[in-house]
Amino acid sequence: MSTSLEETLRTAVRDLADGVAPAPDLALRALGRGRRLRRRRRVAATAAALVAVVAVTLPFVLLRPRSAPPPTTPPVTVSPSPALRAEPGANWADRPLVLPGEWVVTRAQVMGGSGSGFLLDRGRGRYFATDKYDGIFPAPTGSLVAVRDDGRPRDVGLFDLATGKTRWYEVGRALSTPSWSPDGRRLLFTTSQLDHFGFIVLDLNGTKKTHPVGRLGWPCADACEFTWMPDGRSVALTLSRQKSESWPRDLAKGVQLLSVDDGRPIRLVELPGGPVGPDAWSPDGTLVVVQGHQEPLLVETATGRVVNPLPSADVAWVTGDRLLYRRPFGAGDFVLADRTGRELVRQPLPKQLVDLAVTIAPY
Repeated sequence: MSTSLEETLRTAVRDLADGVAPAPDLALRALGRGRRLRRRRRVAATAAALVAVVAVTLPFVLLRPRSAPPPTTPPVTVSPSPALRAEPGANWADRPLVLPGEWVVTRAQVMGGSGSGFLLDRGRGRYFATDKYDGIFPAPTGSLVAVRDDGRPRDVGLFDLATGKTRWYEVGRALSTPSWSPDGRRLLFTTSQLDHFGFIVLDLNGTKKTHPVGRLGWPCADACEFTWMPDGRSVALTLSRQKSESWPRDLAKGVQLLSVDDGRPIRLVELPGGPVGPDAWSPDGTLVVVQGHQEPLLVETATGRVVNPLPSADVAWVTGDRLLYRRPFGAGDFVLADRTGRELVRQPLPKQLVDLAVTIAPY
């Protein structure tokens, strides 16, 4: 190329370059677009990584067994303490000793029924001491007291607190202590005379009915003593499954009921022990407290099923769900309890009665 031609070409190129206007934001737009592309790439990479992590972790989460809940501590139940009544004062004999459940102490005497004792005179509303008789057994109602004198072993006396007079009746030999019917109008004796075993019922006018009892299919237990049933029309005798004087109570066959009128067997109530007396049966007859082999038991009469153990078998049902009994240990306080034996109210006795046998009855 010639020099003049080269010069002419350079001049033309410079003229063209001077005519083009520069784009001031081109570089900025390029930088921004580059940043946006880089962000998109990072987001896409992160999402892909997350999907991969979830895909790997999810099966393990689904297949991993659930952890057991932390063990719960059972609530601690604290039985409320029974309400404790005050001990009767020095003048306790001036009024009836009313126990929880509105029952009252009617008699207190040395264990075994000999020696001095205390009797409640319902008419005068106070107690008096007596050592006139070897055994005193007040009726659950009224003013009569059955009395025994060791010098008259064949007789029983009816002492009237209202008049102070005593009438004596000959009952027989080898007699148990007298037991009052629930209505306080008859006395029951278990007799083991030489010619027969059975029971005797004595009316208040001295009329006596003797009922020999033959074989019942099972030997008797609990010293072979008859006890009243709550209806007053029948008596009960506890039977054992084995022939032994020292029979285990858990082998009890049940309670044989016999008619007061003629002594005939009525029916057998199968129970794991024997009731102490008529007050051991619940008011509706569905439950009874018996002395089991090792402990007193609350039992269903229809099935013989043991409901629960109790502290004492010598109880009185004061209502359908309340029992009154004397604590077997300590000072022998009287206790009102529910069917489980839980103490609700506790009543101390006067110090003069703590070591004595005590009889109670409805107020």
